[in-house]
Amino acid sequence: MKKQTGVWIDTSKAIIVKLENKQEDIIEVKSDIENSVYHKNMGETGTFSGIRISDNESKFDEKKKHQTASFLNNVIDKIKNDDEIYVFGPASIKTKLRQSIQKDKKLAPKLKLTETAAALTTNQIVAKVKEFYNPKQKQ
Repeated sequence: MKKQTGVWIDTSKAIIVKLENKQEDIIEVKSDIENSVYHKNMGETGTFSGIRISDNESKFDEKKKHQTASFLNNVIDKIKNDDEIYVFGPASIKTKLRQSIQKDKKLAPKLKLTETAAALTTNQIVAKVKEFYNPKQKQ
């Protein structure tokens, strides 16, 4: 039997649903991607001009890039041995995950679909994955 996997992903976490032998396994992978910049040199108005703010932003961007790569690698590590992969979610990070999967010659053929989906509960994510792999079955 094939290991069929669905990955719902946004920048805060990934919910991985694995289906095999009529069993489901749910894995949550937390992200440590920072989504905002705090500059200790900013005043209450939130403005500060000068080189320091630029340096902080470029350091933040570089740090965020590394955090994103680490998060995507953690997710890929959890799905690399599966047979079929379905990726969905509300954020653009799903596209980055798709691109990372497509760079891997062994993983690329396993990717069945990447699509946009709203923020969902864990139960809704499981139902969506089951529906994707078994569209004729009613949940």
